[in-house]
Amino acid sequence: MNQSFYTGAVGASMQLKRMNVIGDNVANVNTMGFKADRTDFSALMYQNHRGIEDDLPMGVGTRILMTSTNFAQGPVEDFGRTLDYMIEGDGFFALVDLATGEVSYTRNGAFIKSGREMPTGELDENGQPITEQVYYLGDDEGRFVLSDVGGLIEVGDDTTTPLPVGIFDYINYNGMQQIDATRYLPVDKNGNLIYGTGRLRQGVVEGSNADLAEEYTKLIESQRAYGLALKMVQTSDEIETTINGLRT
Repeated sequence: MNQSFYTGAVGASMQLKRMNVIGDNVANVNTMGFKADRTDFSALMYQNHRGIEDDLPMGVGTRILMTSTNFAQGPVEDFGRTLDYMIEGDGFFALVDLATGEVSYTRNGAFIKSGREMPTGELDENGQPITEQVYYLGDDEGRFVLSDVGGLIEVGDDTTTPLPVGIFDYINYNGMQQIDATRYLPVDKNGNLIYGTGRLRQGVVEGSNADLAEEYTKLIESQRAYGLALKMVQTSDEIETTINGLRT
C-alpha cells in the first residue's frame, strides 16, 4: 500500500510542477522573443538496487527529469517600428549592462533609442567635464545592444537606415540559463561564442513561439493526470482504512 500512496503523491507533485511551466508559457504567449519551456519526464527505478545494509526498493511512477527550452523560431510580427529587428535562422542579439558588465543574449529585437550622458572631452568654466546626451540602441530596461564588432550602436535621427546589429551564437543551446522571460546566459557546455548564421531583418520582430492551442491541450492533460493521481491516493487510503477496520 505504501507504494500506491507514493506513486499517487509523486504523480500529483510532478503534474503540478508541469502545470506551473505551462502557465508560464501561456502568460508569455504575447511576449516578443519568448521561447516556450517543456518538461521532460523520466521513469523511476525499474528494479530493486543493493544498498549499504539492505535493498533499495524499486521506484514507482515518474518524475520530471529536466525542463528544457524550445528554441524554434517564432512568428514574424510587424508593428511598423524601424528600430525593431529580427533574426531569421540561428543566433541571438547581445545585450550589455554597463553597470555590471553582464552580457546576456536574447531573441527579442524590440529595441529603442536609449540615452546616455557621454563626456565631450571639454571642460566648462568651473573645470568640470562637459557631457552630452548620446543615443544608443538598447532595450527598455537600460541595457545596450552590441554591434557586429562588439561595440555600442549609436542611433541618430534617421532610424530607417539599417544598423550594424550583431548576431551571435553558440553551437549547443542545451542548459542555457534563463534569467528572465527572454534573456539567457551561456554555461560551460554551450561552448565558445561564435558569429550567428541568421539573417538580420529590420522593421519586424520575432513573436513568442508558445502555441496557445498546444499549451491548453497540455494543461488539460496535466489536470486530468493530477486528478487521477489524487484519486489513487484517496483510493489507497480507503482500502487501508477498510483493512485496518477488519476484525479477526
